[in-house]
Amino acid sequence: MLRGFGVVVSAALLVGFFAVLGVLVPPREAGVGTDRLGPEHGEAVADYRARARQSLDGADTAERWALVSFTAPLPPGQLTGLGAGLRIAQVLYQVPMPRVRTPLTVVPVPAGAAAVLASAEAAASQLRDALDPNALDPNALDPDTIDRNTADERYRRVLGVAAQRLTDGCACAVGVVVRGPLDRLRTLAENPAVRAVEALPADAIAGRFGVVPLLPEHVDVVAPGPDDGPVPDR
Repeated sequence: MLRGFGVVVSAALLVGFFAVLGVLVPPREAGVGTDRLGPEHGEAVADYRARARQSLDGADTAERWALVSFTAPLPPGQLTGLGAGLRIAQVLYQVPMPRVRTPLTVVPVPAGAAAVLASAEAAASQLRDALDPNALDPNALDPDTIDRNTADERYRRVLGVAAQRLTDGCACAVGVVVRGPLDRLRTLAENPAVRAVEALPADAIAGRFGVVPLLPEHVDVVAPGPDDGPVPDR
């Protein structure tokens, strides 16, 4: 059977390649290093949300990197207002499809609202680049349980539909990575559209921490959803 979809590494030159691997391997955090933002696999949602709230405790004014996980997926046009003026450094997209696992795509963005608005099309481009027929990792399939051609066709259809929906401006952003001081992060965490905000220590280095958002589909426990539904036409 197919393994769970995973997370795309956020490094700009690698993200397209890992988008392909993300379709067929278990979830892994985006980024590298020892620090990490997001829930652990198998962690109770309530425990993670409590842990995220605790990360915002403190009175210092140093800016910190933080993961913002949304209550429901949002379109790119709503992201800049939700950030309350905080610097958005990455936008995390995962296109929802009933009972179909789809890859998480992490898009680094420069400062400015225009870059955030363009991030959905950048994510779509990454998925289209991953449709290279030579990009499928043969080691990601179990030869005893699935036919290679069947897996290849399904994953290509998932990526194609996801890319088209991102181009169409779907409500598919599941989180952002922002930078700001604790008091503003606490204010952001009170927004009803935000499910959790988790901050790293002030000395965390950009590009040296992993990112795994709390997805809207995670209700009780953080675990992959089913992958037995039909891939929609668009």
